[in-house]
Amino acid sequence: MAGEIPDFQAEVRTGTGKGAARQARREGYVPGIVYGGGQEPLSINVPYNDLLNRLKKGRFLQTLFNLKVEGQEDVRVICRGVQRDVVKDLPTHVDFMRLRRTSRVNLFIHVTFENHDKAPGLKRGGTLTVVRPEVELEVTAGDIPDHLTVDLTDRQIGDVIHINDIKLPEGAVPTINRNFVIANISAPSGLRSSDNEDEAEEA
Repeated sequence: MAGEIPDFQAEVRTGTGKGAARQARREGYVPGIVYGGGQEPLSINVPYNDLLNRLKKGRFLQTLFNLKVEGQEDVRVICRGVQRDVVKDLPTHVDFMRLRRTSRVNLFIHVTFENHDKAPGLKRGGTLTVVRPEVELEVTAGDIPDHLTVDLTDRQIGDVIHINDIKLPEGAVPTINRNFVIANISAPSGLRSSDNEDEAEEA
């Protein structure tokens, strides 16, 4: 299950319209709105630097946040849009959607690999090549896995690990409808070179 959902701080934005939004930007905030979840929309101000840092980390639109607004109950949200300045490409407005625990959302889940010491292919000098360090899954907001686990026990050189080889949490479904590759164990460069030389000699 998810370890910690990151907090996202915001303030209630008083006033409406373009004037209030411009005032927020002058004071170092990005205006935004929180909607959905069977509640009235809430106008908020998000600290500009906080939002910019989150955007630079990537996967912002696929990350579930615990939105903390003074005077309001904490709520799980996911970003549904970031408007940007057409010239400077900097955020000017952000939209968040409230999620119930039963809501279905698409999120990127980190993949971890265990039992490297029990993989004969790695012991022989093979290299674990990770094709997808994260996998996008459709999950229930109340049951978000912290990570996916790949067991490398008994894996040999040349083995390819596909999504169907991984046990997914109950209710989680890949957003890509095919058995795509997660990782493989490739031969050490020396072995690959000798194989190539053998093929050349045979030719």
